[in-house]
Amino acid sequence: MDYFIGAYRKYADFSGRARRKEYWLFTLFFYITFAVLAGLDELLGIFGLAMAFFFFSLVPYFSITCRRLHDIGRSGWWQLITILPFIGPIILLVFLVLDSEGDNAYGPVRSLSRYQFLRHLAASK
Repeated sequence: MDYFIGAYRKYADFSGRARRKEYWLFTLFFYITFAVLAGLDELLGIFGLAMAFFFFSLVPYFSITCRRLHDIGRSGWWQLITILPFIGPIILLVFLVLDSEGDNAYGPVRSLSRYQFLRHLAASK
């Protein structure tokens, strides 16, 4: 949940890097929340709850995708490759799945601090 909220805190921050885990957890929570809100729209007969969330989340989604592309050494403009039919989204998906590159023009590798690592270990037990 921290990754989801963190992406909204960096609402329009297109600089820096986003680790693979940060990107994919944000994407997971985004789609789960959208599905729940779409279900509520259908259940309650309301129109627009899911669409409002979608439009509210559009800029953070583009910004975290841009930061994820920076993490593998690519420009955020590579998101535009999805304009190409069929092959464009596949190429972007491959880029988003790639492992982080070392230090690059977009900044140093963001690794977990010792405190964060220990907290993560304690939470996983």
